[in-house]
Amino acid sequence: MNDAPRCFALVPCAGVGARAGTTGPKQYERLGGQSVVAHTLRALAAVPELAATLVVLAAQDREFETQVPDFAGPRAWVARCGGATRAQTVTHGLAELRERGAAEQDWVLVHDAARCLLRPAWVQRLIGACREDAVGGLLALPLADTLKAANGADGGRVQATLPRAGKWLAQTPQMFRLGLLQRALAQAGPAVTDESSAVEALGLAPRLVPGEIENLKLTWPADFALAARLLETR
Repeated sequence: MNDAPRCFALVPCAGVGARAGTTGPKQYERLGGQSVVAHTLRALAAVPELAATLVVLAAQDREFETQVPDFAGPRAWVARCGGATRAQTVTHGLAELRERGAAEQDWVLVHDAARCLLRPAWVQRLIGACREDAVGGLLALPLADTLKAANGADGGRVQATLPRAGKWLAQTPQMFRLGLLQRALAQAGPAVTDESSAVEALGLAPRLVPGEIENLKLTWPADFALAARLLETR
């Protein structure tokens, strides 16, 4: 029996994406003839190192199976146990993985449903860099642009220019051991915006693994047009 830690993907898919300007949940917006999350899950399905991918939906979600009809098979898991925040959805998803046999030391790669331009090779890069790491890590991009802080009273004016050296833009997947991530999220509370932040709050330093600028998260209305253009080039 192989006792080596396994890798699981966890995709929180219970939000609505209020900033995206879509008529429904942004993960179900059509892009290149398919839903956003369908593109995401196709990329994860092509990563052989993943034992399974768990999609965590809102309890009332009745669209997923229609929007992603190809998500099926022994490595395709769905749970309708999403929470009110991303952190709660991930927390419930980790508990579901436990119920399905995942162990304390197994790796969990949490990936945004709306990062639909993901490529399997990027996931494999993260796994290769973190599998023997004591903490885990995340895909991220070194900050290239000049960074400005806005005036608190008037968000349309610059208050200061901040040094960009050593600053990175966090992406996903973010890869941590199941038990560690459960403890980190339980301590951090529901407002934490990514898994790395929760792990950092324990005094640990996740590994930064260089990502790709194309691994963008669809957040604003213009992001969908950009993603569509990028998909056309593939």
